[in-house]
Amino acid sequence: MDMKKKNVLAKKIAGEVIISKCPGKILRKWREIFGIKQYRLADAMGISTSVVSDYESDRRKSPGVGFIKRYIETLLDLDEINGSTVVEKFSRDIDIDAILDIREFLEDVPATKIQKLVRGVMLVNKNIKDIYLNGYTVIDSIKAITDLSESDFIKLYGLSANRALIFTKVHMGRSPMIAIKVTKPKPSMVIMHGLKPGDVDRLGIKIAKLENIPLMVSTLEHEEDLIKNLRGLNT
Repeated sequence: MDMKKKNVLAKKIAGEVIISKCPGKILRKWREIFGIKQYRLADAMGISTSVVSDYESDRRKSPGVGFIKRYIETLLDLDEINGSTVVEKFSRDIDIDAILDIREFLEDVPATKIQKLVRGVMLVNKNIKDIYLNGYTVIDSIKAITDLSESDFIKLYGLSANRALIFTKVHMGRSPMIAIKVTKPKPSMVIMHGLKPGDVDRLGIKIAKLENIPLMVSTLEHEEDLIKNLRGLNT
């Protein structure tokens, strides 16, 4: 296994665990992403399944740095035995400069909650109260359009297409929607940042309608605030 890729993913997981108010849920989420059963992880760590269960359910006091390090290292070691499939997938996503932030939720999040966080104004498919998302990806639209191939663009979807693709530095809104139109799968929602709701190109709006994709514009002033608000979402 490429140690650089392994270390990058390890730092990503550790960062999520440390900043979370529910570190056990984050640990469980990543174990499930790796597709590793609780008993197998416990056996590889040399501890009882009940200990792992207690930490993952936050019944025990928050795990210390030592436990978190062993937990993550064991996940990565078991993934290597399984062919390093998860590390390879995430390393491909991490290497894309156009991705400013990417996240998978622990549980489905109402699209209306995302709308509030980004101060979104709906332009297409305004009734989103029944839409629940599995994650989001924040994308530098300029780098995405100029640098990404079609196969690279698909990597923006992370583990699930049931997510919001959030494009920053948008000037018209046409290019991101054209890229979405010619690729599969389709996101559950598109959010644009960097322009006013009234400035979105008509073709972009038309594509969103044809593809039945909810489209909104974030009215937050700064890209940094957009990412900060989304990262503050607890799931």
